[in-house]
Amino acid sequence: MNWRAISEAEPGPVWAELFGEYWPDYHRWWLRDGAEARPGYLDSVKALQEYMPELVPLFEQLCALAGGSDHAARFLSLYCPPPYLSGCSQAIWPGAEPVLVRNYDYSPHAFDSLILHTSWQGRTVMGTSDGMWGLVDGMNDAGLAVSLTFGGRRVVGDGFGVPLILRYVLQTCETAKEAGEVLKRVPTHMSYNVTVVDAKRKYLTALMAPDRETILTTAAVATNHQERVEWASHARFTATVERERFLLQRLTLHVEPQEKFINSFLRPPLYSTAFTQGFGTLYTAVYRPRKRKLDIHWPKARWELHLDNFQGGARQIFTPVHTV
Repeated sequence: MNWRAISEAEPGPVWAELFGEYWPDYHRWWLRDGAEARPGYLDSVKALQEYMPELVPLFEQLCALAGGSDHAARFLSLYCPPPYLSGCSQAIWPGAEPVLVRNYDYSPHAFDSLILHTSWQGRTVMGTSDGMWGLVDGMNDAGLAVSLTFGGRRVVGDGFGVPLILRYVLQTCETAKEAGEVLKRVPTHMSYNVTVVDAKRKYLTALMAPDRETILTTAAVATNHQERVEWASHARFTATVERERFLLQRLTLHVEPQEKFINSFLRPPLYSTAFTQGFGTLYTAVYRPRKRKLDIHWPKARWELHLDNFQGGARQIFTPVHTV
């Protein structure tokens, strides 16, 4: 996999070039059930205005850079997108420093492999890109870090793709408490667990779903189910219960050194080799909000990125999967 870390303070030619590169694949994905299966432009904008009004000017900028087409604008709203599944594990290190560690388990053929660093609307954010402006994990200049896992439920409803909700949290919030209020208010189209930690080490995990109210918990661990397993075959395939149990044991037995805790994410049962089934671990991310630092780990590589002194670049990472 070719990983890139790219910075552009305000939306401009760099983002527009990225959109042109990724759009053909995203467009095919967005159209997979037909354009009529997705909400129209007016409904999409109305939903943004109702739930994430602060993002509307940014959305309009990005739509213009993307060429202004109807399909591009509806896609960029990330309102009621096609459903998608992932694996993932995440946990807060139990030591004194706030540290969020997460594995992202997904198909390498449907992954941007892009770290995006922006200062949109006066807020510096860096994280793992998805949907061209959404994030599957990230951190902002207030020292707020956030990450998602799939919640292990089949139900799909009216709401936003959760990567855009994470972007919204990082653009508008500074504390875990503020993030929790946003996560309770903004609707998601599928079930997700979102873990948040701030610079004061206040943290929460939000259990989000399209068909019931978001539950805010003090859980320091999230895998791929919510309060109980509801999709048994997915739970067995992804070993969500086993991964949760493994992490809870590491959190409660004693406080491990950071590196030992992080390294456990690079080995089974947390590290998944199910690449051909679309659920292999593509990376381990370590967010340190007080240090404003992100480390991306793989079994044989590591990439350090700093929010305040961001150095872009590229990495070639071997992923053991057959090409398609």
